[in-house]
Amino acid sequence: MNTQEINKRIRLVMDLRHKGITDMNVLGAMERVPRDYFVPAAVKDQAWDDMALPIGRGQTISQPLVVAMMTQALELSDMDKVLEIGTGCGYQTAVLSHLCRRIYTIERHKPLQVAAQTRLEELKLRNVTALAADGMKGWPTMHGIDQAPFDKIIVTAAARNNPPQKLIDQLKIGGKMIIPVGGEDGQVLKLYKKDSVETTSVKDVMPVRFVPLLPDIAPDDMSEDVA
Repeated sequence: MNTQEINKRIRLVMDLRHKGITDMNVLGAMERVPRDYFVPAAVKDQAWDDMALPIGRGQTISQPLVVAMMTQALELSDMDKVLEIGTGCGYQTAVLSHLCRRIYTIERHKPLQVAAQTRLEELKLRNVTALAADGMKGWPTMHGIDQAPFDKIIVTAAARNNPPQKLIDQLKIGGKMIIPVGGEDGQVLKLYKKDSVETTSVKDVMPVRFVPLLPDIAPDDMSEDVA
């Protein structure tokens, strides 16, 4: 890592602190994960700026402030098992991997999932299991094994009105889920806490703008290329 890259990382962390990120573990993970490794070559010079960037197939890598705010809101511990809906390029996944025991991540765009998994493996992040599937259905039972319930759930696409019930069902009692909610007229990042089997409390975190949360695996013949 050269001096210029080190300075870019430090500058981003200082900017995040100035904007309200106080969790030192989150800031440490943000500094540690090489964001430039997760973006297409055409925008690598903007990788350490606090902005969302395109990653192909109509998807984006989230603004670092949003990544940090979502991560901080979950109040992660190193014992947590986390479900992520929307792997994208794998950047948020990598940040989470430094803060929790295990992360299970779902992406509906198979080419993005494959590319993200390759990056995560090359970075030797061993506590991640990635899958191409319909994230709105939660983590599937595989080989007769259920990974649910999860301590925390993070969703990086916007539900129109309410979080999918299947995701709430996979959240353990006392667990938290962070998810953007809303449509084209505006979205709000919301933090849900599952107080009991039947009751869930919610609070607003910040206004955001995410791609919509969609069902099924995306078709392979989409026009956007994956970088």
